[in-house]
Amino acid sequence: MSKSNNFNDENSNTSANPTFDSVLEQRLVNRRGFLGMSVAGAAVLGGMGLGLTGCSSGENLAVTPTAVPTGTPKPTAVPTPTPTPNVIAASLGFTAVAKSLLDKVVIPAGYSYQVIYALGDPLTAATPAFKNDGTDGDFENRAGDHHDGMEYFGLDAAGKPSASGVDRALLAMNHEATTDADKSSFFLFPTGGTSTLPRPAAEVDKEVAIHGLSVVEIKATNKKWATVQTSAFNRRVTPLSEVEIAGPARGNALLKTKYSADGTKTRGTINNCGTGKTPWGTFLSGEENWAGYFFRVAADDTVRGDKSVVSLKRYGRIAGDKSRHGWETGGSDDKYARWNISKLGASVDGSDDYRNEMNGQGYIIEMDAYDKTKALKKRTALGRFAHESAAFGLPVVGKPLTVYLGDDSRNEYMYKFVSKALWSAADANPADRMATGDKYLNEGTLYVAKFNADGTGQWIELSMANPTIAGYATYKFADLADICVNTRLAGDAVGATKMDRPEWGGVHPVTGEYYQTLTNNSNRNVNPTGSSQLAPDSANPRAYQDTDGPNASKNVGNPNGHILRTKEGASVGAFTWDVYLFGAEADADKAMINLSNLTDDQDMSSPDGLAFSQSTGICWIQTDDGAYTDVTNCMMLAAIPGKVGDGASKALSYTKTDGSKLDVTTKVGAAPAADKLKRFLVGPKDCEITGLCETPDGKAIFINIQHPGETTKMADVADPTKYTSQWPSNAGYGAGKRPRSATIVITKDDGGRIGS
Repeated sequence: MSKSNNFNDENSNTSANPTFDSVLEQRLVNRRGFLGMSVAGAAVLGGMGLGLTGCSSGENLAVTPTAVPTGTPKPTAVPTPTPTPNVIAASLGFTAVAKSLLDKVVIPAGYSYQVIYALGDPLTAATPAFKNDGTDGDFENRAGDHHDGMEYFGLDAAGKPSASGVDRALLAMNHEATTDADKSSFFLFPTGGTSTLPRPAAEVDKEVAIHGLSVVEIKATNKKWATVQTSAFNRRVTPLSEVEIAGPARGNALLKTKYSADGTKTRGTINNCGTGKTPWGTFLSGEENWAGYFFRVAADDTVRGDKSVVSLKRYGRIAGDKSRHGWETGGSDDKYARWNISKLGASVDGSDDYRNEMNGQGYIIEMDAYDKTKALKKRTALGRFAHESAAFGLPVVGKPLTVYLGDDSRNEYMYKFVSKALWSAADANPADRMATGDKYLNEGTLYVAKFNADGTGQWIELSMANPTIAGYATYKFADLADICVNTRLAGDAVGATKMDRPEWGGVHPVTGEYYQTLTNNSNRNVNPTGSSQLAPDSANPRAYQDTDGPNASKNVGNPNGHILRTKEGASVGAFTWDVYLFGAEADADKAMINLSNLTDDQDMSSPDGLAFSQSTGICWIQTDDGAYTDVTNCMMLAAIPGKVGDGASKALSYTKTDGSKLDVTTKVGAAPAADKLKRFLVGPKDCEITGLCETPDGKAIFINIQHPGETTKMADVADPTKYTSQWPSNAGYGAGKRPRSATIVITKDDGGRIGS
């Protein structure tokens, strides 16, 4: 997420929930039951669906493949899932790259990269080449902005879905947002656009169109990758595309609008960040910071006068606050009116206005990348919040599927969904992929995480069967649909643990342990003031100031973030946990900040994207940082992690302003050895590194460089010499010098597998 946009800093969780069972001075973590607990079901895959199959340079760890009944039909027209890994890398086979402040992509010796798909690139033969001077239009037929999460969908030579396609494929991708100053997306317009209200309709239309999703065909010829502009697969999904509501909230009163009086559909998807790939071969996208796009008039609380006001405030939409871009001011047309969610009509159910419009955003949305004829569906059973990625468990015949989810805002929660349907091997190759999504993602149980200071935790059921939810006084839930729409309030009701911005998650392909990035949290404070500030606790144990950073006064709390991991217990509701890795500068205090003993080849800040290779077990970690950017641009690291419990307890002792002590004990994973964690890539100026997928043979890896040059001032839009970045034009790609979000592909010069 763009560092210049502060919607990740939205903090509407004013509940009195404990931040670790209110045990803030626990000195010792109970080790009983922490080690050696079994993994429920089989090993779980990261939701990124990576296809890396590199072998290790040392010992390999054999894995028993998932049992599949013999004779199961496998139609050739649909993909089969990538197999369970049979080797795990023992070490990383590249030389770590140094930190960099250059306006270029830096990768290890022996590797090369190409830019293949950037903002504005045409998706049809009739769409003209991108001029990159602010005059381009028709973004419904061009690559959108802020490339983010993406997945790889292989094709064979005949253009049919293929799990083994390594030189022809589709990339399905999120276009999260746009680089903006105040309200205008200034690089999209010749002179920077209009930052005052009302916004011109033509500018609003362009900004809306660069959001959403895209599917683009890519092909390698003589080891050179390029997009296929004439491909019939190419498509855009924007905030105006029609989408179906699926799951418990379909047809519910909370979804009724002027556009959909029966509450069964909505328009589009917005602020899409992390992704997932289903076991049946579809694309999942998480709608993240969507609330800020909507507007309510100052008197709306009084006009509404019902429990919807509680919901709106919990999701950060305060009456009278400005919207992110002012799209509601674009004109009288319905496509602008939808962004004003004030109660304006006379109906009881909201079918004559857009008071319920925001209830249609904030879900995991599913798309069949191979088939344009299939409707996209929002899977409401997985809850509504600031979604990041969706990390799937490895399908095991006869067992339910598990999906892990995070809510990326300060002090929000971690979730998992367990399907009602039991996995059938035949569903790996279904005739109708979206119908299979209905089977597994429309019914099940949603849980929220509560962490205990002794290293254990519980997954708490979010349903009307839970008396704590049914009797919650702050917000009276009507039914399961209400819980799915107002999931944050349900988490509040059951006392879920407030976390340091849960972003992407992934699951180790052998141990089955879930890894959750906790990017940062400026609201951790040893001396908390107000309901939004939290004292450090066992799972979020650090509170400090980055005194030598570029914004030292703002880099407080937990500015460098950490990666927490959980291990499922014998029952669906139990788990154990520790912290795999603490982000920190290498020279930071090892007693209180650099708890993972990171070196110059490993140090990082604000882990954001995270994905596991299905074959080697390599964990790819991507950063979106503002605290360490005086030393290095954002980066991607490769890791070979251990497992929960491989480290030790660590006691932190803070002195409060009144002179008393605040003692916190946490579980710290084993410090990563030099060959188990290395910096693989550093990006150009002002960028975020995000999105990752790979070819099935592991010989090409695709990542996104998001919003390079985002700190450029709007006043300087006509002067390229004042851009803080000119990437990728300075790498030889495309017209103009305005910076552009773009996808790159990385290959190894010797033709080998990435990371090995």
